[in-house]
Amino acid sequence: MRLTQQTNYAVRALMYCAVNPDKPSKVADIAASFDMSETHLFKIMKVLVDAKLIKTIRGRNGGVMLGRPAEQISVGEVVRAAEESFLLAECFDSGRKDCPLIMSCGFNGLLHEALEAFMAVLDTKSIADLSEDRFGMRDLLKIDVTETPIAANA
Repeated sequence: MRLTQQTNYAVRALMYCAVNPDKPSKVADIAASFDMSETHLFKIMKVLVDAKLIKTIRGRNGGVMLGRPAEQISVGEVVRAAEESFLLAECFDSGRKDCPLIMSCGFNGLLHEALEAFMAVLDTKSIADLSEDRFGMRDLLKIDVTETPIAANA
């Protein structure tokens, strides 16, 4: 199985926000940290906002922040939100009938079982788990923490 670039960047963007929890992160800063297109990141942010994994803060000091604590966002949840399809083989779609073995093939069931196991493992880790080395990651991502944090009730 291969995850899309969208999922990879979605996890990275959430990790960025997780190591910078006290103030909104600018999309431009996130994109620059990962050497990616801001336009592409905005598309990913829409997916994350729709899934309530990210919230937007408007205004001069606005940006994006985690929609809830990093400990409450599982990697599996992010993958499910960011991936458009989990078809591991052409016959994975139950609506397809072009394989003569579709009704009695063990391969399809095995693939479903494997996907469930894959997602179960991803569900055991949170964005917080991936971002444990907050200070080291801030240095690597060149996150400036000297700015004033947002108000607690913002």
